[in-house]
Amino acid sequence: MQVLARVSSFNPFSTFFSHSVPVCTNLYNPQKYFKKRSLSCLMPVSPTVRTMALKFEVLGRCNRARASKLTLPHFECQTPLFMPVGTQGTIKGLTTSQLEDIGCHIILGNTYHLELRPGSELIDELGGLHNFMNWPRALLTDSGGFQMVSLLHLADITEKGVTFQNRIGADIIMALDDVVKTTVTGPRVEEAMYRTIRWIDRCIAAHRRPDEQNLFGIVQGGLDPDLRDICVKELVKRNLPGYAIGGLSGGEEKDSFWRVVAQCTAALPDDKPRYVMGVGYPLDIVVCSALGADMFDCVYPTRTARFGTALVPEGLLKLKHKVMASDMRPIDPECTCMVCKKYTRAYIHSLVTKDAMGSQLVSYHNLSYMMRFPKGDIPEWVCDAMEVACIDISTCCFPSKD
Repeated sequence: MQVLARVSSFNPFSTFFSHSVPVCTNLYNPQKYFKKRSLSCLMPVSPTVRTMALKFEVLGRCNRARASKLTLPHFECQTPLFMPVGTQGTIKGLTTSQLEDIGCHIILGNTYHLELRPGSELIDELGGLHNFMNWPRALLTDSGGFQMVSLLHLADITEKGVTFQNRIGADIIMALDDVVKTTVTGPRVEEAMYRTIRWIDRCIAAHRRPDEQNLFGIVQGGLDPDLRDICVKELVKRNLPGYAIGGLSGGEEKDSFWRVVAQCTAALPDDKPRYVMGVGYPLDIVVCSALGADMFDCVYPTRTARFGTALVPEGLLKLKHKVMASDMRPIDPECTCMVCKKYTRAYIHSLVTKDAMGSQLVSYHNLSYMMRFPKGDIPEWVCDAMEVACIDISTCCFPSKD
């Protein structure tokens, strides 16, 4: 089996994370290696696909990385893009107006949690999730398959237990998939992959609003390249508006994670958006962007903020550390977000251990950082990052199994 990208010798923890200090740690920090680039480095290309509810136009590319315009019913988005996770229709501690201010294009909600509270029937009665949460831009709802595994600890997932619904009204709706942790091996992985394919057909049949909502399929198959290949081919046959790569970020080695992303992005249609689910570390976004992915989501920026840690160009800034108590600098002197313009590290330090406002301010900064992260430096800087890691994306070869 041939797999794209030579990443077997890439140890991200030794290459990128070789320095660590108590206050500011160089974790997940590719930016210090990047040269500032503009989109002028992109070669113009023309793959464009339009459905009734989606238009996807590749504006330019640099090797496998690409910059694109994704037009959805509620908003025109620029990719690569990061989607913050608002599990129950809200980003903890932030208003929708604040999310607009920092440049958020798409919010991710979770069908499983929204069905539990407040319930899809109520959301439908109140005019859909956009109206319910007063969000004028795009929404994506996850199927809830991950929660079925991680929260309910279901040992036996049956196809009869889930009803696909359009009532929430998101621009992009994810088909239900059978999620298996990447640490699982054996026949259970194959079973989940084939069940995911069966479920996509049930989802297509149940989809009642194709002119208003886009149904994305999810590639499963664990770390098995043969199963991933089968799943990609079957999903592509369905000619869906877009595709996601799922079942990753579950404890597997980074090499294995990136190999799967490389394989799937190479096989998925070039004129459709590609979404890598559960990716939020800047380093992973860099690598996946370089491999041709367009969309990412993760709770990492806000979860990290609730622990009093800010994302900065140097890595992670631990605002709970005692040396922050007298530091009158902003979180990031070069950041233009509202928090960095108005508040000092010392002030936020006084809040993060005692007041919920602290996590709200850090969440605002972290999401602002993540909104800017894939902009302006795309896509040439991802190639620079690959060079640092000794990966030549332009000449990626296909090593054989032996």
